[in-house]
Amino acid sequence: MLDTKLSRRGFIKASAATAALASAGTAGFNQWSNNYVKAGGKAEIKEIASTCNACSSKCGMIGHIKNGRLWKLTGHPDHPYSKGKLCARGHGYATVVYSEDRLTQPLKRVGEGKFEPITWEKAYEEIAAKLNKIIKEFGPQSVALTEDPRATGKFYSPRFINALGSANYYTHHVVCSNARDAGFLHTVGVTATSADISNAKYIMFIGRSYGDGIRPSSVQSLATAKDNGAKIVIVDPRLNNTGNLATEWLAIRPGTDLALVLAMSHVLIKESLHDLEFIRNYTMGFEEYAKELRKYTPEWAEGITGIPADSITRIAVDMGKAKPKALIEQSWRGAFGCNYENSTETGRAVAMFNALLGNYQQKGGSIFGGKVNLGKLDEKKYPNPGEPDEPQAGSKQFPLAYKGSGVATIVAKEALEGKMKAAIYYHSNAALGYGNPKVMKEALSKMDLVVAIDVQMSETALLAHYVLPEVTYIERDEVIEGLSGKIPGIALRQQMVEKVHPQTKPVHEIYTELARACGVGQYFNFTLDDLNEAMLAPTGITYKELKEKGTIMFPDQEITLGEMPELKTPSGKIEYYSETYKAAGFKPIVEWIEPKVSPANDSFRLITGKQAIHSHTQTANIPILMQITKDYDLERIWINPARAKVLGIKDGDLVEVKSSEAVSKIRVKVTERIHPEAIFVPSHYGITSKDLKTGYGIGFGYMEHVPFDFEKWSGSGNIHEVIVNVRKVKS
Repeated sequence: MLDTKLSRRGFIKASAATAALASAGTAGFNQWSNNYVKAGGKAEIKEIASTCNACSSKCGMIGHIKNGRLWKLTGHPDHPYSKGKLCARGHGYATVVYSEDRLTQPLKRVGEGKFEPITWEKAYEEIAAKLNKIIKEFGPQSVALTEDPRATGKFYSPRFINALGSANYYTHHVVCSNARDAGFLHTVGVTATSADISNAKYIMFIGRSYGDGIRPSSVQSLATAKDNGAKIVIVDPRLNNTGNLATEWLAIRPGTDLALVLAMSHVLIKESLHDLEFIRNYTMGFEEYAKELRKYTPEWAEGITGIPADSITRIAVDMGKAKPKALIEQSWRGAFGCNYENSTETGRAVAMFNALLGNYQQKGGSIFGGKVNLGKLDEKKYPNPGEPDEPQAGSKQFPLAYKGSGVATIVAKEALEGKMKAAIYYHSNAALGYGNPKVMKEALSKMDLVVAIDVQMSETALLAHYVLPEVTYIERDEVIEGLSGKIPGIALRQQMVEKVHPQTKPVHEIYTELARACGVGQYFNFTLDDLNEAMLAPTGITYKELKEKGTIMFPDQEITLGEMPELKTPSGKIEYYSETYKAAGFKPIVEWIEPKVSPANDSFRLITGKQAIHSHTQTANIPILMQITKDYDLERIWINPARAKVLGIKDGDLVEVKSSEAVSKIRVKVTERIHPEAIFVPSHYGITSKDLKTGYGIGFGYMEHVPFDFEKWSGSGNIHEVIVNVRKVKS
């Protein structure tokens, strides 16, 4: 059992304190410095409220602008995710606006890895001609668009692809939360709940780390819970950075989280610690579920998970006694986010376990957040393209997948089969991060047209026929973002500085202009301001007021705890028995599913996860963040001392990691903080684009070792179903 002596203040300081924003030494910086000197060292400082783009949290921030240049950032005090703080990646990623490696003009590929400049008008003309030719010859279903969605993209991207007549809109969630989303969606009617962490008495995290995937308010809430005496249990093959606040770490065998949750559910029912009144009022199918659980005893789970049966029983009983202020946190890209063949069922089992505790919409429990009622464009004035005739590619193969995310790697699969002919990637490095890079490269090479809209020359951009340079998030206005929670709100990302490179454009302009070139401009006959004004109309908030404040919360719309909302499941209740699963050809009752592969005595399961200073490979080309990696050797793989000793490996040794797909060389970190059956590698490295000079060649890409595969429930990538051998090599 772990015992931390780190205080709440100390932990927040260590995990969420903000470093000064360093600027890259570019010509732009030198010019700014000269202007500052000419002004006598004095400059007016403007404060502009906006939101961060360093990860998917989009925390509120305030940019401090001197002489028209970004000087520093602070956390927005009113935004529920930042609460006045920004993490290291939030500060570091802002420097991308002044990066020497930025794309500065549209490019057309003229050979293998060779590009030449092209005007925007000519790029639009050629892209539109090719898209229309492909659609005429093969149909609109042969065209797809994939993005890592941000506020503007979430509106414009699906609208653009639908305007072309295609339903093929996808997001990065295929390697993020697809499995969790499907499990929750078909159990409680939403892809994820939130958690009232600060008021909880017992919190279990499965593969989830607030100390690594930092949202400052989450760290603060967990610290508050700790100060109030909450029990905090980490279930993870790796002791992650949330360990500073944990009371117990369960070093579970990788891929067996489902067995643990089933066994704890068994204990709750056996010991009559489940909330019968909640179950009677708000669930269906409980009797069939309870019958299935009888065989999943703690003793059974011990043999699978490696966690003692006594520990499983003790924790389940303690959580039952603490209900409804006890929960398994909903996770994200954690153990039941996207990793294993059984991850959708794990997500489903977690949603059901929380229902056994009766913690939904309860103080200290799982929360269905409220949302602000935002308006829409007047369709008489601004026509909507509507739903395409053909369904989204992959929806028939994976009917349980959340349609709003889809299965992005189906684009590559269909390209290899000759069905997908064109793909647009926005803010998405699919070639490196969505599936095995060799397979993705082959798939993209099969298509007649690939367009990348990005800020830097990513691996995906290198494989594109056309590269369209976007401004950074520091240089653009965006669509209003709704904030869901106990108190709902709205936030606005807005331009802080003038464009650094004149030939770059914000994505809403790119989509609007490309739509006109494609002959579907009637669906984009509005401005960004028109859209935001329409969204604000029902709120009573003016656009000017939102621009001044950046974040506005609506305390008068706070949800009432203790009152269950109407659930969007077929039955209107939490479903222990799912007719949707049954109709899709799966068992309607959750059951134990084995991981797809398992290591032998001489091999390991390769697992990945976050570090607090990086967001996957998105931040790998940021000098001030990558310098931290270099200073502390953070690209190393983790190996348990017992296994290292057998292999003759010492801390810092160079080793070879070999899977069925690739061979990599890397140095090791020998540590007790990793399960003996696992090798941990952080997911932020392995950049192969030489145009990204800071990140290039550091560490190895985790996805290189992942077979191109689909989990059969949600279609997510089985990125932890990887077995490797490790051996020491000479430096």
